[in-house]
Amino acid sequence: MAVEPGASAIREVFRRRALGVPYSELASYGPGQERRYLGRSAPACQGTLVVMDTYLAVASKRDTRQYAERAVPAEVVDRLLDAGRVAGSARNRQPWSFVVVETREFVEQLAQTVYVPANVTGAALVVVLVSQSGLDGGRAAQNMMLTAWNDGVASCPNGMPDPAATAALLGLGEDELPLLVLTFGYPVVEHGPQRRSAEEWSQRADRKPLDEVVRRI
Repeated sequence: MAVEPGASAIREVFRRRALGVPYSELASYGPGQERRYLGRSAPACQGTLVVMDTYLAVASKRDTRQYAERAVPAEVVDRLLDAGRVAGSARNRQPWSFVVVETREFVEQLAQTVYVPANVTGAALVVVLVSQSGLDGGRAAQNMMLTAWNDGVASCPNGMPDPAATAALLGLGEDELPLLVLTFGYPVVEHGPQRRSAEEWSQRADRKPLDEVVRRI
């Protein structure tokens, strides 16, 4: 399935992904009509992947707490989990595991252990990141959320007032602690990143100015 070149083609690709068009059907033509697939094959998906500029993905991502009633495709789930798996860690210790909560009963119970239960009950996918390292676990979490956003799937990290209660619910071992409850889903209101440049998204972010957070010595 080919589309016309240019920025409109990229927007069309994201629109088709939102409609569930398989990766194998996603291709576009780059400058000069030279065929350009939007990604590379992955073990979990024998097709092509939508590729977003990394800075654009980072600048445009917003934590999202309301999700459309749409399932996240299995290949997207596998890829975002694998993105967490391949995250870097101190001395390559890989101090994490990922608990995918699929049973509705468990989702409802898990929701009661986070600060905002509705974030969990309304999500299409819930993953508990288990790690005793906040630094390494955070790297894995960000990998997963950015990989999801590459496919138009929004996300939000959720904290817990009593992580031990969450651990007990999930039946974790004595040396296992939940670091974050990650929620994923397609946003209710589509806000595709390609509608603005990365610089525009950066300027619109509700963040401190760069000169307030950067020091040079």
